Amino acid sequence: MNDRTVIVTGASRGIGEAIARDLAAAGYNLALVARGGEALAALAAELGAGCRAYPCDISRWDEVERTVAAVNADFGAIYGLVNNAGMTRDGLLMRMTPEQWQAPLDVNLNGTFFFTRAVTPLMMRARQGRLINISSVIGLTGNAGQANYAASKAGIIALTKSVAKELGGRNVTCNAVAPGFIATDMTADLPEKVKTAMLEQIPLKRFGEGRDVAGVVRFLLSPEASYITGQTLVVDGGMVV
Repeated sequence: MNDRTVIVTGASRGIGEAIARDLAAAGYNLALVARGGEALAALAAELGAGCRAYPCDISRWDEVERTVAAVNADFGAIYGLVNNAGMTRDGLLMRMTPEQWQAPLDVNLNGTFFFTRAVTPLMMRARQGRLINISSVIGLTGNAGQANYAASKAGIIALTKSVAKELGGRNVTCNAVAPGFIATDMTADLPEKVKTAMLEQIPLKRFGEGRDVAGVVRFLLSPEASYITGQTLVVDGGMVV
């Protein structure tokens, strides 16, 4: 796979880091994107010569456009994009400020659109490409206290379906992955009673791990997934059925 370059956003921790490690082990070249910092640079160095770090604020179109141009210049082509970067600003709707509402939309939904928009001309010219958007089961079910996050993740699913219809004629697929409760440093801070309540809703009786999501992403990038597009693959241990 050393001629396949994949951009992974939000790659410095959590699910994004797990995806990056999995794809590096599978032999992909990787462009690792996050806001920056030592963690991103250290991960790129650890994963080897085929991986490079690209600090970027994905909520800003100008930065995304520059980043995609740099990746294309450095690697010569872009085969895949994993829109993973995300954030939460939880709060009840009646107390949610406009700023709280907007923040997840700027990062989760706008960031996904910006990167997809930036790579689309390259993939269309190459007549191949794989777009994978990390949504959430919250985008399917909604959740009290997460109206903003749910709206952003539901928007990603709708965007995925629309992009799949627009780009399918150029052999570019677009799919979403909707994780359930995945154990990361972000979820580690949740109160124990919340974790216990969540676990009771999962038929497999365990929380997911980053590798559970990474394996699905790797499959969607593979030749075996070439006839799958516009779909949302739920990775939640059976929580949403």
